[in-house]
Amino acid sequence: MPFIDKVRHMPVPQRIGAVLWISFLTAIGATGVFFSAIDPMSLQYCVTFPEISRMGAYTVGFLLFWLLTASSSLLAVFFVYPSKED
Repeated sequence: MPFIDKVRHMPVPQRIGAVLWISFLTAIGATGVFFSAIDPMSLQYCVTFPEISRMGAYTVGFLLFWLLTASSSLLAVFFVYPSKED
């Protein structure tokens, strides 16, 4: 495969750092869009969380969005870029 020979290999820590930073920025946007449309206090009837403040709901939502975007981005990076062969 001639394409794979031309791909620059990125070290694993650099890949993980890039994924975490980009997914962090994406989670900020997703949290803003989601909570602009949905009030976190209206979600207490849908989920079984104990009493949680509005700020706590924003925090949990942000962390879940970050986990979602980081996991999907990490899978994409590791499937697209080949590992360095010895």
